[in-house]
Amino acid sequence: MKKIQYSRYGGPEELRLDDVPLPEPGKGQVRVRVRAASFNPMDGKIRRGEMKMLSGSRFPRGLGHDFAGVVVSVGPGESAFKPGDEVIGVTPIPKAGAMADYVIADAKNVALKPAGVPFEEAAVLTIVGLTAWTALVAKAKLREGQKVFVNGCLGAVGRSALQIARMRGAIVVGTCSATDFEAARALGVDEVADYRALDVQAFARRFDAVFDTVGTLSLRQCGVMLKPSGMSLHIVPNFAKWAGALFSSRHHLVFGNPTPKSFAGIADAAERGILVPAIGRSVRLSEAIPAITELERTGSPKGKLVIVPE
Repeated sequence: MKKIQYSRYGGPEELRLDDVPLPEPGKGQVRVRVRAASFNPMDGKIRRGEMKMLSGSRFPRGLGHDFAGVVVSVGPGESAFKPGDEVIGVTPIPKAGAMADYVIADAKNVALKPAGVPFEEAAVLTIVGLTAWTALVAKAKLREGQKVFVNGCLGAVGRSALQIARMRGAIVVGTCSATDFEAARALGVDEVADYRALDVQAFARRFDAVFDTVGTLSLRQCGVMLKPSGMSLHIVPNFAKWAGALFSSRHHLVFGNPTPKSFAGIADAAERGILVPAIGRSVRLSEAIPAITELERTGSPKGKLVIVPE
């Protein structure tokens, strides 16, 4: 089978499309025929070695964590899934490899694909949707009438966050480029601010939750915007945010948590047409490395890059 992998940390020039043996599922695992996978900014950070504490140093490493596909076999004792099930799923950071013809995944990190959602859209849902759900629903417990500030509301996680927040009945304020204000309003953002000229004092003590999806807000800035009972949520860690999360109940680091409840939440939202991902480009597996290289060089096109095996 074909699989994108790399033998040392570095830029996209390290990526190779290799022939590898067909993997066998172990206990509690499933083998999935990948119908679509998606590229996340995290995939680039891991490949560059920026997350070595989590990814480790074993090579070769596969690329990609999000996938949608069809179960073809199950490991010993696995009964939650059967061959033919259409599923979505994620692989943990040390075990990447979704950009391949087949992927092995722990059954606990897999869920049935939302009915009626195409594979390419489904492959974009998992990491960004689970991250936004974990932040706003599991952590912040956002409810109707509350106010949330989404920094980077048109990014992949930000877009999912604003859609989930609207689904929960919250009032959403978000940042993006000034040229994208209308796009943000069309998605239901109640008030839009230019991220280049953000004045946090103008939003002092207004929000029940501040969700920084791009990592440009400091804990001090978040504290200015939060109500006394509010909390800030962060997905781009640095030393200050690790320390803030450790010593303060107001600030939290968030990682997508594939629990049955979170999977069910994003699947239901996607099936109802509430959680709709933005796909910028879809390419074959054989075209993925040049597409990833171009995306990292230029940042375009906007929307997620989806990889579809032949």
